[in-house]
Amino acid sequence: MERKEEVIYFSSLEQDGKQMILAATEKGLCWAGGFNEDEEDMKAWLLKQNPERIFVENAERLVPYNHIFKEYFSGERNRLDLPLDLRGTTFQLAVWDALQQIPYGETKTYSEIAAAIGNPKSIRAVGTAIGKNPVLIVVPCHRVIQKDGSLGGFRAGLDLKKTLLELEGA
Repeated sequence: MERKEEVIYFSSLEQDGKQMILAATEKGLCWAGGFNEDEEDMKAWLLKQNPERIFVENAERLVPYNHIFKEYFSGERNRLDLPLDLRGTTFQLAVWDALQQIPYGETKTYSEIAAAIGNPKSIRAVGTAIGKNPVLIVVPCHRVIQKDGSLGGFRAGLDLKKTLLELEGA
């Protein structure tokens, strides 16, 4: 089967003097990086899925996404209802779906996510799948904490995870 080139549109979101890269296909958002990740990180991540992708910087196409993120960061919005173009294994997609079920302002543990997907012994695999979440905040992996209440890991750094949880009142 021949692979078809796919266009990824991207732009940066400015928030509190920091930049976050957002990227989308025709189907929806496929990347929302942390403030510690740049354009090269985004490209490397997305090219692993399909080396035939073409990247086009296009701020206009990302305006609706930027607007929703800005409302979230300002506290005006507690749901980021955006079309998504998520690609992963069946297991990863199940984990990411479970993350989207965690209500704003609440947290779950890795073991609760494992139980939610019907695989309670897969706690480490859940952690790995969470670490491969390409759309931070929209798929709210920041809402997953350790059983003892500690923050656990976060690709974008624990400072941002703490900030997001505080913003949400968790």
